Amino acid sequence: MRIQGDCAVPVARPRHRTEGKMCKVMLRVVVAVVGLIAIPASLQPASSAPVHATSAATAGADNSLAAWNELVDRYFDEFYMFNPTQGTSAGFHQYDAHLEDYSGAAVQREIAAMHEWETRVEAFDPKGLDETNAADRELLLSNIRSLLLSLETIRSWEKNPDTYSSGVTQSVFNIMSRKFAPTDDRLRSVIAREEQMPAVFAAARENLRNPPRIYTEIAIEQIPGIVGFFQKDVPSAFADATDAMAKEEFSKANAAVIAALESYGKWLKSDLLPRSHGEFRIGAATFSKKLLYDEMVDTPLDRLLEIDRANMKQNQDEFKRVAHDLDPASTTEQVLAELEADHPTPDHVMQAFRDTFDELIAFIRQKHIITIPSDVRPIVEETPPFARAITTASMDTPGPYEKVAKEAFFNVTLPGPHDTPEEIEGRMQDFNVGTIISTAVHEAYPGHYIQFLWVPQAPTKIRKLLGASTDVEGWAHYCEQMMLDEGYGQPGTGAKNERESKLIRLGQLQDALLRNARFVVGIEMHRGNMTFDQAVQFFEKEGYQTHQIGTIETKRGTSDPTYLYYTLGKLEILKLRADMQKKEGAAFSLEKFHDDFMRQGFPPIKIVRKAMLGDDSPVL
Repeated sequence: MRIQGDCAVPVARPRHRTEGKMCKVMLRVVVAVVGLIAIPASLQPASSAPVHATSAATAGADNSLAAWNELVDRYFDEFYMFNPTQGTSAGFHQYDAHLEDYSGAAVQREIAAMHEWETRVEAFDPKGLDETNAADRELLLSNIRSLLLSLETIRSWEKNPDTYSSGVTQSVFNIMSRKFAPTDDRLRSVIAREEQMPAVFAAARENLRNPPRIYTEIAIEQIPGIVGFFQKDVPSAFADATDAMAKEEFSKANAAVIAALESYGKWLKSDLLPRSHGEFRIGAATFSKKLLYDEMVDTPLDRLLEIDRANMKQNQDEFKRVAHDLDPASTTEQVLAELEADHPTPDHVMQAFRDTFDELIAFIRQKHIITIPSDVRPIVEETPPFARAITTASMDTPGPYEKVAKEAFFNVTLPGPHDTPEEIEGRMQDFNVGTIISTAVHEAYPGHYIQFLWVPQAPTKIRKLLGASTDVEGWAHYCEQMMLDEGYGQPGTGAKNERESKLIRLGQLQDALLRNARFVVGIEMHRGNMTFDQAVQFFEKEGYQTHQIGTIETKRGTSDPTYLYYTLGKLEILKLRADMQKKEGAAFSLEKFHDDFMRQGFPPIKIVRKAMLGDDSPVL
């Protein structure tokens, strides 16, 4: 979690993987959004009406709930035609054999289609809808506008080479990682996708124009792990296949992908890197638009910085207080070093996370924190190789419409085989005794995994498939503090003794300071007030992070500009909770508040506030 930016629940605003974090169409890693050259007959909607949206003039006057639901279905039909990998992730397996068309012409087709959909959704009169579906209309409009901002203004398809290499990897990973169909059937889908992949790298060579150097460097850093994934992990995942012809076809297709990736890596180093002089900063105006479309937040950036810096100061002061209580003879820096040195060895990290589950679950139930809809637990495993560069831990959950393979994976990034001793220690310091608890709370109980378990109760299709990071990540980050405030981490409840209890609180505060630092770095770096090196230093000095983590976090911030959504969402939820307590008085129940929050799905907090409070009061 620290860099668990790619962690998520089963829903989230669809977006380019390299732009955000988000986490999948839920928050897994999300691939680039680009279009198909042609729509296969097998993917055509059942309706005989044209696929593309009509103009406002021809949209018709039927603004009933039934008409709205039909419009929503048709939107997602077309969206997943452009984005079949996300269709697979969502649990719609009619898209499994198809791959995104990454060509510039396909991008232009998607842009045109999304402009048509913006017109049609905007023309739909919400007066015929109930409050939930009227809010969904605003959520869908924001989603479309965010997508257009990504394609037309931010333009990662022209700037980020990792969009292509990690994108195709995700396309295979989400078929091999879950056994939603027999092995031979899934292998055939992988073959179909792999046969289209060499064209992806041809499109990359055509599309990429003067990318930022840091983007090319990250893509180069990722390539060896991705090649290894196709050399080892993919064949291993289908070792029990029995269809001899399919196995032979896979061997050829997979070899071609490996060759294409190796050629791409060489091209990145020899050709693209020397001419990578582009700008990663998106600028203040685009930043504000992205925040508005993604999170429905229109607060001026300077005001947001004031709010975050005040919260950062509170967290720093509390860290210093707890550090002094722990060891009055040591400086804050010395206590921080002691905290970071108290970590398991790499071969025990995953078990350390598993060991937290029993006590977390027992505490949640004993203290009536939130209803846990299932006793099934997430599976702890290593992070996929294509996600290692920008995440240390994440939650990978099945899509909301997956009906067979419902496993959820708690991914942990262990040191790599080529890491130096210094790099290994820097990464392991991020898994100290305090942050292991904080990460387990964030990713699993009662964070992202609990969010996933609540997905079936989301009220609409839109609420299952679209969401806001301030809700998804804000909730998980809020839980880190809330659980300790409610008493978890005391001796006998998550901690062996008083010293460990204080270290757990310091770990939570260190994680909070990491998110505070993301908040500042995201805004200041992208509006040109902070250099890359200054951002790394800010993470170290003000965010209390190691140099290793500060560097990784800054890399992520170059392509995930609005990763302030952790702290922003947490503060919005805390204000909503305080307002609900004020409204309900002695009748307020924390468990009911959390359950009601989950029932809304994952829209921006602005929508949740209106549903729970019944007014349009400010989110901050």
